[in-house]
Amino acid sequence: MDLLNTLVDKGLRRELPTREEALAVLATSDDELLDVVAAAGKVRRKWFGRRVKLNYLVNLKSGLCPEDCSYCSQRLGSKAEILKYTWLKPEDASKAAAAGIAGGAKRVCLVASGRGPTDRDVDRVSKTIEAIKEGNEGVEVCACLGLLSDGQADRLRAAGADAYNHNLNTSEATYGDITTTHTYADRVETVRQAHAAGMSACSGLIAGMGESDADLVDVVFSLRELDPDSVPVNFLIPFEGTPLGKEWNLTPQRCLRILAMVRFVCPDVEVRLAGGREVHLRTMQPLALQIANSIFLGDYLTSEGQEGKADLAMIADAGFEVEGAGTTTLPEHRADAVAAGCGSHAASGCGSHAGGGCGPCGGGGAAAEEPAEAAVPAATGAGAGEARTDLVAVRRRGAGTDLPPNA
Repeated sequence: MDLLNTLVDKGLRRELPTREEALAVLATSDDELLDVVAAAGKVRRKWFGRRVKLNYLVNLKSGLCPEDCSYCSQRLGSKAEILKYTWLKPEDASKAAAAGIAGGAKRVCLVASGRGPTDRDVDRVSKTIEAIKEGNEGVEVCACLGLLSDGQADRLRAAGADAYNHNLNTSEATYGDITTTHTYADRVETVRQAHAAGMSACSGLIAGMGESDADLVDVVFSLRELDPDSVPVNFLIPFEGTPLGKEWNLTPQRCLRILAMVRFVCPDVEVRLAGGREVHLRTMQPLALQIANSIFLGDYLTSEGQEGKADLAMIADAGFEVEGAGTTTLPEHRADAVAAGCGSHAASGCGSHAGGGCGPCGGGGAAAEEPAEAAVPAATGAGAGEARTDLVAVRRRGAGTDLPPNA
């Protein structure tokens, strides 16, 4: 297939595909699926070999959120019967993190629901970061606390945060249909603040919310323009009691095409197979490892994931290896830029921009200029996914409970 040969060549050179090429990946048939996976796998192996990075989530504060994000079980007005608790003490959060680290995780993601942290919240999280790092030398810590105010990113970095996560989630054009209590621009600004403070930026998307193919391409091109080091690809978990609880738009095949498109657009970036993989990819999760080089181990924020030991067995059976603590995840050209504390803006000339703008941001601004006819409904030609409500299990163990975590 000429398309796939072109995309592999571009991926090996860190060259941005066109929007038409990205859309064409999403439009491939099921008969072509294994070819798409194999092509994306060549790009993945070029930059990340056969390593799989494990990440572990600790939900510092569950529920009680004033924002109205339609996809979220913790949103204002959510009737999902999730765990609700206020801030974990640093020692309790550190204990929860230790379980994930013992299972092989090299990054701990500290997440708290809410619009954004107060200065007191930043103090709490800073103490938690210090507690985790004190007992686990070399572990990476990523904070995910919502929208940041002036100076908060610098304080988190000073406390030892290696990264900050804030997802764009969907395209700018459709963002207002998903959330009304903050804007797409607010999210972009927080990612930029994290970059400016010297943290590694982590920003991704949620697929399966009824978006079009064009929306998916838009958000991934926007992410490439922001130049995060890691891009989590989430697949909507339709929680009963949320506005999107009836949305079952994904098939395993479509999930693989979405992952492949992300890999081609972001070839040298840590692509993380994130929430919803068990629900929508199901038995095809091992194929996704051919494309993604990072996963979350065990449970998620409010839902239970695959057993940690099953994750490890899946990685081994697929012929991959867990990335060790002493291994640098990112390719050398990106890792050097992170170590130097460089931001992502083209004027900086650092990271993947060295060499004429062929890195993850090069040409991303062209996304807004494409014609409207590219907006093909997501379900067109893909088939709606079967509703598997039996696979949506609310988390009842780990942080905020007396039961041991899944790690």
